[in-house]
Amino acid sequence: MALRKSDVVDAALRFLDIEGLDQLTMRKLGASLNVHGGALYRHFPNKEALLDAVADKIVQDMGDPLPDSPWTDQVEILGNRLRTALLSHRDGARVVAGTFAPGVNTIVGSDMAVQVLCRAGLPPAQAGWVTFALFYYVLGHTIEEQAQRQLPSDNNWRVRNERLDVQVSPQFAVALDSLWDTDPAERFQYGLRVFVEGLSHLAAPSAQQTRPASGDATREAPGKRGNLAR
Repeated sequence: MALRKSDVVDAALRFLDIEGLDQLTMRKLGASLNVHGGALYRHFPNKEALLDAVADKIVQDMGDPLPDSPWTDQVEILGNRLRTALLSHRDGARVVAGTFAPGVNTIVGSDMAVQVLCRAGLPPAQAGWVTFALFYYVLGHTIEEQAQRQLPSDNNWRVRNERLDVQVSPQFAVALDSLWDTDPAERFQYGLRVFVEGLSHLAAPSAQQTRPASGDATREAPGKRGNLAR
């Protein structure tokens, strides 16, 4: 059976889960598929193009219809969807953060977020800025979260900090302990709520609890099914 583009992307995701992003090369991926590395170039001219496709695959569920709920809830749902998607694969956040060419899923999901924010009262330009600010928060948090998971217990962030022997305030010491000891999901949710609550002050007061109209961004674009990302 001929090797399809989707086969290469799926194989790359399997490779990531086992070996990680730093080990991924076209040659190694070709070997995992029992083909010469050159066979992959029929579908992707280089590793960068492959990672663009992998990133868009990772966020493939981001454009699913949103529930009929206040826009603040919808923003939180989108943030949580993105984090869940990034955590579904090893180094998923690094893959998505490191790509720049938007795929279909990325565009459709981003469009959904912009529509939600416009209904909240933001102009389209600012809705775009806020959308990317939201995604940057999710990406940054999840990159650190996945990196922390991979640190050995005898060389984690707490151990490294103690080796520095730097005098810090009691408040900062408590803050650091909280970063290490608190469930990352709890820290993420707290930051996301802070983001949304701050955002609500920018939205038109009359639109803050507006429910989406029938046929708005809660519905998929005709002929498209999408997601969001970088």
